[in-house]
Amino acid sequence: MGEKLYGLLGRTLGHSWSVPIHAALGNPSYRLFEMEPEALGAFLAREDLGGINVTIPYKRAVMPYCDVISDGARAIGSVNTLVRRSDGKLCAWNTDAAGFCWMVRRAGIDFSGAKVVILGSGGASLTARAMSGELGARETAVISRTGADNYENLGRHADAEIVVNTTPVGMYPDTGSAAADLRVFPRCRGVLDVIYNPRRTALLMQAEELGLPCSDGLPMLVAQAAAAEEYFFGRSIPESENERILAQLRREQTNLVLIGMPGSGKTTVGGLLARLSGREAVDIDQAVSSRAGCSIPDIFARNGEAAFRALEREETALAGKLSGKILLTGGGVVKDARNYAALHQNGRIYELLRNPEKLAREGRPLSQGADLTALYAQRAPLYARFRDASADNNRPAEETAAAIWRDFCEHSGD
Repeated sequence: MGEKLYGLLGRTLGHSWSVPIHAALGNPSYRLFEMEPEALGAFLAREDLGGINVTIPYKRAVMPYCDVISDGARAIGSVNTLVRRSDGKLCAWNTDAAGFCWMVRRAGIDFSGAKVVILGSGGASLTARAMSGELGARETAVISRTGADNYENLGRHADAEIVVNTTPVGMYPDTGSAAADLRVFPRCRGVLDVIYNPRRTALLMQAEELGLPCSDGLPMLVAQAAAAEEYFFGRSIPESENERILAQLRREQTNLVLIGMPGSGKTTVGGLLARLSGREAVDIDQAVSSRAGCSIPDIFARNGEAAFRALEREETALAGKLSGKILLTGGGVVKDARNYAALHQNGRIYELLRNPEKLAREGRPLSQGADLTALYAQRAPLYARFRDASADNNRPAEETAAAIWRDFCEHSGD
């Protein structure tokens, strides 16, 4: 028999990060298999299947094609890992279970005696429900769009202590929405979201604001992939590999975002960072100008600041959905609090600090004739609200860029 097939089976896989994860685990042959439901039977009958992971919407649909299903997967009611044995039988497991438990442990969320609300009723929901029980939850409630427990009567579960989102609500590219408002659950003490792109969904950002322990789904994705590889090749993978790959993906996919006063050097430092990192620099002001078909001073002169801010907000929302970029913002991006979520969802945000007398004024409408010391005093709390870290740019820009890149490499994988 020729080379065996390894990869991910699903209907729409453009958002998947599975290929780089499995490559990092030592499986360079792993690829994506997108197909419609009617093609499942023929694909799963192939004798050259080596190891296949299964995602939405096929985690239950593939089960009738399997010859052997593990007891754990059968108890959960869905599978996500298939292996063709040497005797030709197609065997199935649910490694999402191991991934879910690792995500829970990393987040430091204790299910013992807790009431858990699970948003969504698909394959991932089945795993979350089964593992919640194994982790000691006293009660689980599954919320679906229809049925007794739905999004219209969430209040009946206001005593929930842990919330798990297994729906695609808030997933790239439709970011910014949440399946539920956490304020419905005043006793909540932990939030998990199986979505991993963006890193911080609207649900997780609300959890952050409320000071709740939380996690996105990337730890689960990495850990289930490692467990799948163990079945694929009959080998043991140490848990330290999960942490290594998770940190690597975090660094690769997190945006590096620059904010700061007009004229503080964001474009210059951003260009240097692009060369240092090999990343693309995305200039939001340039995107606004291109969209408007004129310069920013012309936008201000023709339509006023409000029109510019509306365009800036739209372009910031688009840029914030990207991954692994350097994002350069305008000096006033912090004036609209809504821009924070767009930049924070996938980003680590740095404020460039530069003494007011060194700030460039040319081409910056709000800096012309302004008292920049007073302007910074007004904006300083806004910059502080947005930033994760700051960088002194009163020195050569090359030194500033190098310092930011060192910090980013150290902390973006956290």
